[in-house]
Amino acid sequence: MKSSSRQILFDEMVDALADVQRRTLLVALLEHNPQADRPVVVGDGGTEAIEVKQLIQMKHVHLPKLAEYGFIDWDEDAHEVAKGPNFDEIRPLLELLDDHADELPADWL
Repeated sequence: MKSSSRQILFDEMVDALADVQRRTLLVALLEHNPQADRPVVVGDGGTEAIEVKQLIQMKHVHLPKLAEYGFIDWDEDAHEVAKGPNFDEIRPLLELLDDHADELPADWL
């Protein structure tokens, strides 16, 4: 799914960061581009049922939302996620989270 560059509102950035799965994926893209979507999703050590639920949410909720905002480009067939045309607009917030990850509650990233 390809997105075009457009002006992003702060509320959209906050919405994109409102879920830990989306935050984790976006922060991972700071240093790794492209990033396979599966390893980022299944990393919490939960049960298989929880991991399946997370995969379903990632595919049907989180990846489409991030692609709609243009923060990622998502190749659903190749299971690959890369920085989208609007990634640089959310980069400062991601860097802030990443730079202070050790000071934040564990469930934030």
